[in-house]
Amino acid sequence: MTRRSPEPIYSAAIGAGRALFASWRLKRRATGLEHIPRTGGAVFAMTHFGYLEFALVEWQTWLHTRRRVRFMATKRAFDKPIVGWLLRGMKHIEVDMSAGASAYAEAVAALRRGEIIGVFPEAGVSASFTVRDLKSGAVRLAAEAGVPVIPVAVWGGQRLLTKNRKIRLRDRIGVEVDFAYGEPIRVTPEDSVPEKLAELKAQLQSLTDTLQAGYRQDGTGQWWQPRHLGGTAPTPEEAAAADAERDRRRAEKAASAD
Repeated sequence: MTRRSPEPIYSAAIGAGRALFASWRLKRRATGLEHIPRTGGAVFAMTHFGYLEFALVEWQTWLHTRRRVRFMATKRAFDKPIVGWLLRGMKHIEVDMSAGASAYAEAVAALRRGEIIGVFPEAGVSASFTVRDLKSGAVRLAAEAGVPVIPVAVWGGQRLLTKNRKIRLRDRIGVEVDFAYGEPIRVTPEDSVPEKLAELKAQLQSLTDTLQAGYRQDGTGQWWQPRHLGGTAPTPEEAAAADAERDRRRAEKAASAD
């Protein structure tokens, strides 16, 4: 394995995360670990059902390969004093939605240097806990940098921290978190982006279906289980309507502040 230079902040963050997850006594299972490249660049295109998937995938990837994942995160996260310092120290990439070209170029350069870049192609947490339509960024990054896209599904992480839900500490104890790394999707500049997006979404859906079917903790009647599997989570339509209403309120608030 290629020797990598030490990164004290990243190592400290991994250590803190491992300690936190150990204190919660998380039960971890993972499949497809052979698809994590030992060297070279790759785009991790991940499901997004909760707010801790980035840390969970960093943890699982580090345990298996000692490789670091650089995530693309919003400027809003980087603007928070302590969080922003950590994100910069871990060499994550700041995305300013009003000027995204620089973040895109930075991500392509990192991929060409052999980094793993983590992307949430759904562009937001899915409150229905179903895979939504994807944005094209993951596929376009991979095509331009000449690296594969690796689908990554995480199930159970939403039970630790997610949107529209206050979760008690005791309810985090003993939660099962399952990971599935899918087969790499090869992308070239000549490929059809919509076709590759459809392939990526199909893989993410298949991986998620498999994780849900094999999950060892019963979700019947639970808030964290999709409606179509017997849970009480919002349907995709209900979640989309709630997101649209939230965006409307934010726009009104921003307009009144101008």
